[in-house]
This record gives sequence, C-alpha cells and structure tokens, in this order.
Amino acid sequence: MISYDALERILKEKGIGKTELSLKLGISSRTIAKISKGEKLSKRSIQKIANYLKTRPENLMREVVENPILQLLREEKESRLPGGLYHELQIRMTYNSNHIEGSQLSEEQTRLIFETSTIDTQDGVPVDDILETVHHFRAIDYVIEHAEDLLSEEIIKHIHYILKHDTKDSTLSWFSVGDYKKRANMVGGRETAKPSEVAGRIKKLLENYNAIEKVSIEDIISFHAEFEYIHPFQDGNGRVGRLIILKECLRHNIIPFLIEDKKKNFYYRGLNEWHNERGWLIDTCLDSQDSFSRLLSMLEIPNS
Repeated sequence: MISYDALERILKEKGIGKTELSLKLGISSRTIAKISKGEKLSKRSIQKIANYLKTRPENLMREVVENPILQLLREEKESRLPGGLYHELQIRMTYNSNHIEGSQLSEEQTRLIFETSTIDTQDGVPVDDILETVHHFRAIDYVIEHAEDLLSEEIIKHIHYILKHDTKDSTLSWFSVGDYKKRANMVGGRETAKPSEVAGRIKKLLENYNAIEKVSIEDIISFHAEFEYIHPFQDGNGRVGRLIILKECLRHNIIPFLIEDKKKNFYYRGLNEWHNERGWLIDTCLDSQDSFSRLLSMLEIPNS
C-alpha cells in the first residue's frame, strides 16, 4: 500500500504539488483520494508515480498487516500521534507492569515522562524507576516492530536487555543483562528453574509453543505461566513475560490484555496455583482483555 505520509514528504522535498502530479501523470483525483485514504493502488500506478518522482516504489510503500490493532499501533508509533491507542498503551502498560514489580512512579508521573520527557519527583523516586520506565517505552516499541516475528530466545533476551541495561543491576558482576540468570532464585517461596536448567527448559517451551498451529489466548496465557515458573532471568521476569504476552497477541490477531496493578493479587494467585487450578489466571487475563476492549471502544477503534 502506498503511504500518504511518504508521498507528501517526497512531494514537499521536490517542490511538487498533488495537482501537478495528477496533471503530469494523468492520474485522476479519485486515485489521489485513494492515496490519502490509505487504499490500495495498482502496482502500475505506484510504479508510474515512483518513476516520475525518481524514487523506488518501496520508498512510497508501507507494510500493511492483517491485524488492524497492530497496523494502527505501527502507524501511530511512526507519526507519534498523541491521545491514540499507541499513546495510551505505552502509558498504561508501562505504569501497571512496573508498579506490579514495585516501582514508586505514579501513573501521572509515567504519563509525564512519556509525553514530555520530564518528571516532577516531589518526594523523590529511585533513579532506576525512571530508567526502567523509559526502557519499558522502548521495549513496547520493539515488541510492536517485531510482533510478527516467530518468538525466539533472541527476542526474549533482547527484551530483557532493553529493560535492564544501564540500571543499577547492570553494574553487578553476577547479574546478566540480556542473558539467563547465574544464581538460583525463588518467587513467593516457590523454587524456580536452576540456572543450569533454564536454557533447556526455555527451548522446550518455545518448541512446544511454536508448534501450535493456531494459537489461542489460552495458549498465550499458558506460555506466560510456564515462562514465569522457569523464571529465566535474575530479575525482570514479570515485565519480560507481560511484554511477550503483548507481542504474541499482536502476532496472532488476538485482542491484547494488560494486567493492571489493581488486579495484582488475582494475577499472582493465578500464577501460583497454575499447576493446580488454571481457571484463576485465565479468568484474570480474560477480565484484563475486557478492559482493553473497553479502551478500544473509548477510542472508537473496532475490535476486529
């Protein structure tokens, strides 16, 4: 599909108006209207425009994906449109995911960082809370950019690197930023995978998950729970796991679900009891999906 923004930019650079383009190439006003609406053009029309502007056809193109939510997020990310879905996703997911893990930043402070790159610390907050907020914004960008890629160890490790680089943890000799843990850890008194087991268990988890022919929301929830049971990193596992949820929902055209801080206790209970009772975590995630659907409705974005 031809990108109206790209065409506008090239026309401006060359000092050519849309009327001149239409007259010189014999392109109808209807075709110009199609471009402005983001509708598809024939390859012949695109090549004709590219030849006249002395540029390659791909410079006029934008990738269009089947998932309308992913398409919208990519468009709004590129244009930095304020007040849209991308804007709200960044703030709401970053605030809730970090707050679940103990960040002292409020939602309003998170919003201020995203919107103005400034913060009113008032009583003061840890520097790492600020760094990890900015890093989380970048991690969401990475997830949107790579949403359609097959989930892999490389992607998982890179998400961890984005979140934890330059933080206090990264100065510790035994803390592996962007790599699996070196020291055993526990979660809520529960043992997790030993460092020597992590690589093998993650590979097996990915192998089983990526073999599913049609991934459902229950499959994504199951992957998340098993990932958290392995707990492959020294720290940051919850945030990495929830970013994987977003990526895989976007990849498989499933309405995303963002775990809100106010649902933290239900979320943790669901994770802790996963191997005994799966319904609790599934119900919490489905309720969170309903919340995301309401956000789409508020922004007048179709759910499908």
